[in-house]
Amino acid sequence: MNPLQEDIFCRQFGNQHRVPKPYNYRRKTYLCYQLKLPEGTLIDKDCLRNKKKRHAEMCFIDKIKSLTRDTSQRFEIICYITWSPCPFCAEELVAFVKDNPHLSLRIFASRLYVHWRWKYQQGLRHLHASGIPVAVMSLPEFEDCWRNFVDHKDRSFQPWHNLEQYSKSIKRRLGKILTPLNDLRNDFRNLKLE
Repeated sequence: MNPLQEDIFCRQFGNQHRVPKPYNYRRKTYLCYQLKLPEGTLIDKDCLRNKKKRHAEMCFIDKIKSLTRDTSQRFEIICYITWSPCPFCAEELVAFVKDNPHLSLRIFASRLYVHWRWKYQQGLRHLHASGIPVAVMSLPEFEDCWRNFVDHKDRSFQPWHNLEQYSKSIKRRLGKILTPLNDLRNDFRNLKLE
């Protein structure tokens, strides 16, 4: 595995709403994963990113398929990803886990990708309903990702300004997306206007 450089990690995994000034760069999708046995033995870890016409999630699926051919062995996978999966990748991840019940997958996203569009919300709901937890990275996840995937030269992770505030805001948005529509309809019906 080629570890991420510190500046790449901070720029790409940063959960700020906008790219901080004076920088002008495009945020890309990076996916860092750990493949472990249930007792915690590390089998593999890597950082992947989008390739031409191939999302990082699809590269991840290809890599995990090549590593987990023994279906009698259970595996646990933790993914840290800069953007939540698009609807297509969400569908592919669900199909992949469904076809490989010996795999347990958890996804932690730094930011939500195009979360205001219905189709992207549906993708997140589909992951959630299929038993693939999608959560927002907060300080412990950023620290773990830093320790395991960054060439940090023995420096500890230094949170950027308002990291926890941004995480809480993104978690609230994700919570609203994952709240079943029936609950929202009932809340609306029970709303008492005076």
